[in-house]
Amino acid sequence: MMLRRTALAVVVLLTVSACAPRQTRDHIQSNEDRIAALEEGLFQATSTTTTIAPSTTTTVTTEVAVLDLPETVEPVAAIAAAVGPAVVQIDTANALGSGVLFSTEGLILTAHHVVEGETEVLVRLYDGRTFEGTVLGFHELTDIAVVTIPGSEDLPIAELALDANTQVGQLAVALGSPFGFEQTVTAGIVSAVDREIRGVTMVQTDAAINPGNSGGPLVDSDGRVIGINDIIFTESGDNAGVGFAIAIDLAFVVVEQIVAGEEVQLAFLGVLVDEGTGEHPGALVAELVSGSAAETAGVQVGDIITAVNGRALTERSDLRVRIIEKAPGDVIELTILRESEEIIIEAVLGDTSEVE
Repeated sequence: MMLRRTALAVVVLLTVSACAPRQTRDHIQSNEDRIAALEEGLFQATSTTTTIAPSTTTTVTTEVAVLDLPETVEPVAAIAAAVGPAVVQIDTANALGSGVLFSTEGLILTAHHVVEGETEVLVRLYDGRTFEGTVLGFHELTDIAVVTIPGSEDLPIAELALDANTQVGQLAVALGSPFGFEQTVTAGIVSAVDREIRGVTMVQTDAAINPGNSGGPLVDSDGRVIGINDIIFTESGDNAGVGFAIAIDLAFVVVEQIVAGEEVQLAFLGVLVDEGTGEHPGALVAELVSGSAAETAGVQVGDIITAVNGRALTERSDLRVRIIEKAPGDVIELTILRESEEIIIEAVLGDTSEVE
């Protein structure tokens, strides 16, 4: 069942560009088209299209020690030295982008648009080694893909900052191959978190992200990956200080299913919501999908969902952000205001096959 979604007016007079050299991907020509595309992307029902290449790989290893930096070490330099070896350059016939090794089994996390239309790519490591990489699978909506190369215990891997509480204003370091300049490092801050762009949860940063950075990691001060660099808002096609990385929790939900050889499904609660009132911000439940996680858990029309797992909602779009980063089958705690009484409800999340 497809959900009808109430459009929220978002006026952004900037081009949404992929970071990799495929500049024509989702290129928007006019201001009117830009606004319409943004509105449609922000509130469209979730796609479940996934292409999976055959593979026997079924496990993911991401155990890496968090950086413990001496006071005398330049923090960005230390981060670059620690994470840089795990950052790879990905070459295809039509594009050049980046990726990050996250498993000694040779698994590389990157952006789908970097490898779009390809089954084999050239992967160049930090130390100069090159490998023929295979596109294990991808998910178009989230723009996430996994590439695999031969596994080895000497492969450098990066730690993924799963379940981390990324904060606005914290240090953010982007690594990748902008314009083909491999192993380039830029630094800035996290400008915003929980941005919903084209239905995907993003981390916003002012660290310079340019064509070729796509698929590379955005990392925190501990050297952990907090996002996968993906798009920029720009009028020129180059960095304007507004870049976006796919939130790592969402990326990993997709990655686990790709590695397992499964069709990717995202978490689904099953509610259509409006804005809560000024006195009670959050997501006002306007409709319930029959048989959905929300209905099964006892959510009712007229409820105002004010928090998910204790994290407050300031507007209705926050609800989607909180849900999409969870995996189908996860148990979540909803804080609900019902007729002036606050109650707590547990719900077992469904998946996006329910909207088909």
